[in-house]
Amino acid sequence: MKGGNFVALRGLQRVYREYGAVNNIDVLLVSDEETGSDDSKALTQKLASNYDACMVFEAAGSDHEIVVGRKGVATIKIELYGRAAHAGNHYEEGINANLAAAKLLLALTDLTSLNVGTTVNVGKVEGGIGANTISPHATLMVEARFTQPFERDRILDQIHYLANERWVDGVTVKVSGGLQRDVMVPSHAQKDFVEQINALLGYRLKTELRGGVSDANVTSATGVPTLDGWGPFGDGDHTVNERALKSSFERRIDEVYKVFASYQS
Repeated sequence: MKGGNFVALRGLQRVYREYGAVNNIDVLLVSDEETGSDDSKALTQKLASNYDACMVFEAAGSDHEIVVGRKGVATIKIELYGRAAHAGNHYEEGINANLAAAKLLLALTDLTSLNVGTTVNVGKVEGGIGANTISPHATLMVEARFTQPFERDRILDQIHYLANERWVDGVTVKVSGGLQRDVMVPSHAQKDFVEQINALLGYRLKTELRGGVSDANVTSATGVPTLDGWGPFGDGDHTVNERALKSSFERRIDEVYKVFASYQS
């Protein structure tokens, strides 16, 4: 994860050695990207509008692809409240929050549309207080990912609509959370930026779309042409075996230097 920071630093150091200064380039480092950039996101959005382009230093693809599109993501917590009752003696007096949650889970999952890249996952379920008690409460943690703004709108609307359906009479619902990062959609301005870089390098960089999110989603949503994946290639993401390829560092530092150098004037 820190490999991209190293690539950016070395590229900047090389520019400084060659030109005696670094002009027209600013660097923003945030510490909360992995947890959703909840604190830094507003600052990133505010600053992004001042710039002509943005490069994000997440890991490169296996063939040094740069990233031109990422899914958007919404994270939503749905809390359901029923009424506890003894499951043997007073079954009919209970209002089963777990039952409502189960029905809602199935309906939410049905929002998935793989043909347009939309997924809805109820990733965590909690509920009840014991096998002999009608469940008075349940919680669903829902994550939705989407590749298009129209799907973002559909999913957010439908999640709230379904959450407030009467799955079990008497169950009340509280919904919190929402859009975490918007869709990073490829654009004409972004394509022009890629072509400028290809001309500088003398060869064409491959591009790819990714299902994961990054702060490229944040800058792209402001309308700034954004390219991600400028870090080195590696594997073992999010494991104790996470690693990066030495030769990939060398290639990326050279490429980033050439892009940075083109802005020195």
